Formats: sequence, structure tokens, C-alpha cells
Amino acid sequence: MNPKHTPFRPLPALRLLAAIVSLTALMANAQWQWLDKDGRKVFSDRGPTADVPEKNILKRPGRTAAAADDAKGGASAAPANANGAAQTAANVPKLPAVDKDLAQRKKAATDQEAAKRKADDEKAEKVKADNCVRARAGKQTMDSGVRVSRINAAGEREIMNDEARAAESKRIQGIIDSDCKAPG
Repeated sequence: MNPKHTPFRPLPALRLLAAIVSLTALMANAQWQWLDKDGRKVFSDRGPTADVPEKNILKRPGRTAAAADDAKGGASAAPANANGAAQTAANVPKLPAVDKDLAQRKKAATDQEAAKRKADDEKAEKVKADNCVRARAGKQTMDSGVRVSRINAAGEREIMNDEARAAESKRIQGIIDSDCKAPG
């Protein structure tokens, strides 16, 4: 062994790591918790403003829930009778079950979505009804035996032959089958 060279010793590094982990845990535990004016829980690493009453502060940094209860007069001790249980329940601030404003916004959004869906359904039904009327008129024309002409890709008028009439009649019948069904 070389006297100038000291061997690696992981022990101080482990101690440093343990100290950092424990400080991190303590910092995470340094949280304030209180109820705001609307009854919602607020979590912060800073204390509440002066307008928050003392009874609404639920947790302070460095104090556990049991220590906070002991400081308030031993509320964490088990009640001796039913009256003690009622007093303990009365000391706990009551939180609203649901934020009323949030519930109203959710209901309005749900109602708006339902109205939009209903309008879209009505529009689709109207388009189907219009397609049905047009398809029946087209089918009647195809079945009448009258000469039918159409404009081809070159922009020229051409008279439909029997094969083209049969194909168009079959296409129109498909539209009638899909769009002219009675709602059920």
C-alpha cells in the first residue's frame, strides 16, 4: 500500500446521503393546511393570511395532528361518553360535500353537451328525411321507363342505357333502404 494514497471510504458519503434524505422528508412535512372561506382545503408551505380564523387551520409545520389536538384541549383523547363524542364531532369543521359552484358548472356543461347532441341528432334526421324524399323521387323516375339523361365527365349530355339505369336504380334503392326506415 502506498502511504500517500488513502483507500476509498464510503461511510461519509452514506452519512451525507442519509442527512439529505432526512432533510428532504422534514421539508416535505413542513406543510400548512387550512380551510379557505369556501370550505375547501388549502395546502401550502407558507402560512395562511391573517383573515383565516384559527379554527380553520388544520395543520402547521412541525406539529402532528395529535399535538395540535392536545394544544386545543385534549380533543384527541377518547371521549368517556356519548356527549363527549358529540362535542368532538362539533369541534371538527364541516366541509361542504360538493363545491356548489363546481357542481353547477358541471351540470351546465352536461346540459349544454346534451342539447348539442340533440341538435346534431335532429340535423342528421332531417338530412336522412331529405335524402329519403329525393331517393324515392329518383327511384320513381328510374322505374317510369322515361328516357333519362345525365351529364358525363366531359360535360356532354348522354342518355342512360338499360345497364346504367339498373345500376342507378340499385344505388337509389340502397339509399332508400338506409334512410327511409321508420324510426323505431
